[in-house]
Amino acid sequence: MRQGRGKKHQLMGFFKKVKQKINGMWYPQSITVGKPVTTDEVAKRLAIESTVSPADTFAVLKSLGSVLGSYMADGRTVKLDGVGTFYYTAVASGNGVDSPDKVTAKQITGVRVRFIPETSRSSNNQVTTRSLVDSNIFWEEWGGKSTTPSEGGGGEGGGEAPDPAA
Repeated sequence: MRQGRGKKHQLMGFFKKVKQKINGMWYPQSITVGKPVTTDEVAKRLAIESTVSPADTFAVLKSLGSVLGSYMADGRTVKLDGVGTFYYTAVASGNGVDSPDKVTAKQITGVRVRFIPETSRSSNNQVTTRSLVDSNIFWEEWGGKSTTPSEGGGGEGGGEAPDPAA
């Protein structure tokens, strides 16, 4: 359980059973439930766990994306303590060229934002914690029916299911 200003929170994740199309084997797949948490909800929670007002926290969160984007557009990575590192990567069009002098910015067709959660390492350099991943998470099977690839995809990632509390 995680405690924040007198509140205890059970760290729980949900999974569903998914059959992989490629090998016919069944695997657990994490799912998300309910609606996404909003900026306003995060601001209110941060205000409870700090000395900052919900309005001030909300204003900072609303500005965070443009501030991160500005630094990354300048070619910098952005490391937020307790969160992780954000950086841009270029997406190049399908065909490469046969020599370095033919490489141009015109080959870049887009940009992606990448994120690496903050980690702690032990003395032998093994990852011991990731800031956004709690090792004490309790996984519970989602109460809905098992799915096949045609119904819910397979392998990794999240899906969305109805809120169990609704």
